Amino acid sequence: DGSWSRHISIIVRKASLLSGWIFSVFRDRSPEVMLQLFKALVRPILEYCCLVWNPSKTGDIQAIENVQRCFTRRLNGMQGLDYWGRLKSLKLMSLQRRRQRYTLIHVWKTIQDIVPNSANLVVQQHVRLGMRTVPPVYPYRAETRQANQFHSSFGPRSAHLWNCLPVNVNLCANLGHFKSSLGKFLEGFRDCPPVRGYPTLQNDLSPQCMC
Repeated sequence: DGSWSRHISIIVRKASLLSGWIFSVFRDRSPEVMLQLFKALVRPILEYCCLVWNPSKTGDIQAIENVQRCFTRRLNGMQGLDYWGRLKSLKLMSLQRRRQRYTLIHVWKTIQDIVPNSANLVVQQHVRLGMRTVPPVYPYRAETRQANQFHSSFGPRSAHLWNCLPVNVNLCANLGHFKSSLGKFLEGFRDCPPVRGYPTLQNDLSPQCMC
């Protein structure tokens, strides 16, 4: 079907098995120790080359997020908190928000000619809004399934995401400064990824998602 669902199911299974191994080997349940193990061993499995396979299907997003959700639920002091509350308490980003951040950093590198413009992004300088991308347009008469696949691909999604950034962020000329400004900008938005059993909330960078 042109999706990455099979790949996602494979990496979710690998990450879940490794998470189980960590809890079987280490008795410590403190967030300080366990999060270091999660970040070093589990999370890289769920994020390797994620710009290529970044999912748009809610089920795939939930499957990936469920690994971090289950892991954090078993840490000391997290009992009684829902997943969104645990993210805030542990000062973690959701895996979906981290993929959004990676996407924006890659677009910035593309604009700065640090990496090739493989997505053929068109960038324009706007007097008031700074650097803006022109989202690619799919032919009007395309089949619905093909059009959905196109709009879920990196080019259109990254262009729309980049255009959410304010001018003080998108005009940063230094990578360190850009990451710092981006981090502060993202802190202004609630981080509520779709999770099984929870009400579905919009988790993008639109104004209605601000804290």
